Amino acid sequence: MKKYFSVLMLALLVSALGVHPSPIKAQEDSLPTLDQLSAGWNTLFPGGDTKCAHGTDYSFHVRKAESSHLLIFFNGGGACWFGRICNEGSSTYNPAADNDSNNPTALPGGIFDLENPENPFADYNMIFVPYCTGDVHIGNREATYEVEASDGSGTQEITIYHYGYKNAMSVLNWTFENFTTPDTIFVAGSSAGSIASPFYAGLVAEQYADARITQLGDGSGGYRAPEGAALVNEAWGVASTWPDWEQYADATPETMVFESYYLATAARFPNITMATYNTANDSTQNLFLAVLGAGSMPLLERIQLNNADIADAVPNFDSYIAGGTLHTILRMPEFYTYEVEGVRVVDWVTNLANGEPVDSVTCTDCSKAPDAAE
Repeated sequence: MKKYFSVLMLALLVSALGVHPSPIKAQEDSLPTLDQLSAGWNTLFPGGDTKCAHGTDYSFHVRKAESSHLLIFFNGGGACWFGRICNEGSSTYNPAADNDSNNPTALPGGIFDLENPENPFADYNMIFVPYCTGDVHIGNREATYEVEASDGSGTQEITIYHYGYKNAMSVLNWTFENFTTPDTIFVAGSSAGSIASPFYAGLVAEQYADARITQLGDGSGGYRAPEGAALVNEAWGVASTWPDWEQYADATPETMVFESYYLATAARFPNITMATYNTANDSTQNLFLAVLGAGSMPLLERIQLNNADIADAVPNFDSYIAGGTLHTILRMPEFYTYEVEGVRVVDWVTNLANGEPVDSVTCTDCSKAPDAAE
């Protein structure tokens, strides 16, 4: 299992250097308004009940633009739900908000490359939701785990703040107060943020009844492991975050799987467009499935079964499956280069963002990355 964790560290923590946004801390429980922000990226520290897994400060990033379009992006960064993988130094999750993984300017390509003329979001107002709680942004629990003592003398207890929901809602509440009438909203997430994106798309839709809303989950479509649902839901205290909607009336930690958030949001807000992107042999999804002990079903089969379940219940759902092992696409240079069955990822996402119809796309030779296909 150690080899899984060492590879996950490489996948989840980014070492690239970036220009860090300007920090602004809350003063007397208040944050600056949108009009008070400077040009470019701004970092806001909401304070209050927000915090990262080890109790450090939480922050989020805002870029304002001269448009009525809004992008809300939930970042990734692994997960933890039992002692050994939640321990300090674990490589399965990112426990801090103030590193390059959570910096929208740190990666060299993708939707935060504002200089790329093909970027469909270049003129959008942007909200970047960092992730540092090990609970795919939906936890609401202070957890105590028993771990091996650092000196090897036995065991000790550690506290992990699975406060993903508190953190995300602090971002959304500021967003709701400062963006009152956006006409177009794109709710997206990568990796762990991908899992949370359909859940929060529903809360966004509840706030903005007149906006055209599109959701895209990037890099989490293969977690078809219902046997692990109760384990993670209870570890993170997820049930306390579910809204008082009829779609959650019968939900339990045992029955609520990640795909359930697509079904609940779409049932309540049928006009939302929903979508997923995955690679057929995503290395990070495969590693987390191994940690979950999810069995031998191939990842591509899990993705296709999950997509079919969502598509059966959600008419406005489409999916894109590329070949290869690359984990996530939205923050990567490959966002502009990958092409499957004659459809480039950037064009597919651009059409989604513009409210234009798209078809689902699936690789034919899924063993190879698109840029290696003949």
